[in-house]
Amino acid sequence: MNENMESAKQSIRDVLDFPKKGIVFKDITTLLKEHKHLATVADHIYDYYKDKGITKVVGLESRGFILGGLFAYKLDAGFVPIRKPGKLPYGVFSEKYTLEYGFDEIQIHKDALNNEDIVLLHDDLLATGGTAAASIDLINNFNVQETYVNFLIELDFLNGRDRLPQNHEIYSLFHF
Repeated sequence: MNENMESAKQSIRDVLDFPKKGIVFKDITTLLKEHKHLATVADHIYDYYKDKGITKVVGLESRGFILGGLFAYKLDAGFVPIRKPGKLPYGVFSEKYTLEYGFDEIQIHKDALNNEDIVLLHDDLLATGGTAAASIDLINNFNVQETYVNFLIELDFLNGRDRLPQNHEIYSLFHF
């Protein structure tokens, strides 16, 4: 990892006991607020995906929107949000998934993608993999040509990657 990438990684702040006791939250706002770190991350992700023919970047609510929109711009692609129920104004596909304690649900517009798209699915963090797996299931409704999966951060000790389908290229920029 070069010096700029290492500096960007080190800028990510740990917040203890957020959002609940026992969790160490990876706060990316400290990376995002510094132009040099934001530019380093954006340029690196762009370089990684620039020759893959990405037509749509799909960002997960809510922190996947921040960099997802930037990556879409840099890759000359459209941006598609995946959101919590009740946030999208048109017809949606929905996917329920299990959390550590209970269930959650995400949605995508029924006209968001098509079978000619090459998709980059982006979120800020891969932890246990539930949200990412559900997002891939949503994208599969469209029979897209290819889905690449990207995370800014992967918490390796939680083995979230194991929960994701193995037929997609998964790339995480920073590993903790």
